Amino acid sequence: MASKKKEVSLQASITSEEQWSEMRATTGLTVVDVYQRWCGPCRAVVSLFRKIKNELADDLLHFATAEADSIEALKGYRDRCEPTFLFYGGGELVGVQRGADAPLLQKIIVELLCQEKRVLKEGLMHRVKDEGLTNEDKVANEIFLIPANKSHTVGIIKPDAVAHGKVNEIMMKIQDVGFEILAHEERTLTEDEARDFYQHKAAEAYFEDLVQFMSSGPSHILVVSCTEGSKDVIQAWREFIGPANVEEARRQRPESLRALYGSAALQNGLHGSEDSERASRELAFFFPSFREAAAASEPDEAEREPAERTLALIRPDVARENREKILSRIHEAGFTVALQKEVMLTEQQVRSFYCSHEEENYFPALLRSMTSGPVLALALARRDAVHHWRSLLGPKDISRALQEQPDSLRAQFRLEGEAINQLHGSGTDEEAKHEIDFFFPHEETLAVIKPDAMGEHKAEVEAGGFTVTQMKEMVLSREMAEQFYKEHQSKPFFNQLVDFMCRGPCLMLILSKVNAVEEWRAMMGPTDPAEARNMAANSLRARFAKDILQNSVHGSSDCQHARDKIHLIFGEVDPETGADSQAEMSSSTEGRKHQD
Repeated sequence: MASKKKEVSLQASITSEEQWSEMRATTGLTVVDVYQRWCGPCRAVVSLFRKIKNELADDLLHFATAEADSIEALKGYRDRCEPTFLFYGGGELVGVQRGADAPLLQKIIVELLCQEKRVLKEGLMHRVKDEGLTNEDKVANEIFLIPANKSHTVGIIKPDAVAHGKVNEIMMKIQDVGFEILAHEERTLTEDEARDFYQHKAAEAYFEDLVQFMSSGPSHILVVSCTEGSKDVIQAWREFIGPANVEEARRQRPESLRALYGSAALQNGLHGSEDSERASRELAFFFPSFREAAAASEPDEAEREPAERTLALIRPDVARENREKILSRIHEAGFTVALQKEVMLTEQQVRSFYCSHEEENYFPALLRSMTSGPVLALALARRDAVHHWRSLLGPKDISRALQEQPDSLRAQFRLEGEAINQLHGSGTDEEAKHEIDFFFPHEETLAVIKPDAMGEHKAEVEAGGFTVTQMKEMVLSREMAEQFYKEHQSKPFFNQLVDFMCRGPCLMLILSKVNAVEEWRAMMGPTDPAEARNMAANSLRARFAKDILQNSVHGSSDCQHARDKIHLIFGEVDPETGADSQAEMSSSTEGRKHQD
């Protein structure tokens, strides 16, 4: 009986218009489980909500159930059977989540509660409309504004602290000492992203170990400010987390977060931006939709227009020497880098990309330049991006650029004796879309849910943002299993692996997503489940695999391997759903070529 009383007190029951109005008048964040009378509320999440309420112990966090049949505002949910959760702050809808995904629900609640506290102090609000409540189209993600009078920094709760379940505890400590969390996102970095983020440490002996560690499992990325707007949050945050060396932190600042949650040199629990320039770059890296609000003024209608994207290319010679300087100019001009990669282009790819230039006298020099080393490709975002990027570049002709716009990028980063300019920009919005698709196509990878894990992972795949373009369940013949794992034919475990793969049905999936190969490998985790549990505790293998043989899932090691295995299992793939021809491009940082 006591248990039932706890449950009732945790979630207010809303079954009338009057109670609905009372809920919307509640101060703080209210999480509403919307249900239909015939099926009742989602009981599976009650224990999760109670855990969150107990851990956060925040009077501004409320939970409720609402019967859609009795409330006119919820009529759009009367014919839906999936669990639906609405998040209300100050009487306004600020978030919607469909499905009882516990980790995602917890993340959303913590993030929106932080946002609601900020709203109550500063009067900022970002509404989210949902088709269940209105006939209007859903509003695209809005730009979040950081007040101009507040300094900000990027903090990262690293994979080691996340794996030990310390996120909520750390978040509470952060807020208890007076920091504000302006944004919060859980994210598993790919190796390429980790390399880009820590490129300023590339010369350090520990760089490769750092990249492997930061891509080993999910991190929690925070944008942090101070409740006292004038305080230097970067210095305050670095003092709060403590020295990078854990032993030094324990000696000098035993109450610091690294002293409390760090365990080793790299596994020191948290990250903090080194200075204001680094903070701005890190903010753009993780949160491209954040902008600093103009002091004491409201944005005009033009500023509310949605951001556009354009493609920027930095040719190999300049990318080698001046990458950081150019990226700094890009950020200073108000752009955010939405996508970034280094690629080695073949002659065929350059001819395809610049097909309209092949008859020009300068084309041989352009071809030679574009194939001389890795090209840095960027998808840049801001309002009127195409126009602003071309203005920043300056004239295509270097002589004109020097005369007319000596401060332009093409003038500033020209090469002596080189007739062609060293940076590219899309000419129109339509060109930008086509060119971004050329360099950043959706990849496809083959995923196999092995016989020991049938039925476990399909929902996890979809929750990871992948699109399943083709799927089939099959029992591998011995001949096909030997062909599938032919790379391992000389290994002592080959026969045992083949026997295991033939013993029952497997689920074969073609997964589509930008950077699909690396994203799926990150989601799987290391081949050895023991290693996975240490390095990537939230990965599929850490949670579901039994041993190194029965390790639950398989993923392709690179794009070519994915194409080969997809062809083996599915035959010729429809070009409309198959891998784009531009996926031939290989990242210059791609080096992992193992099969598991």
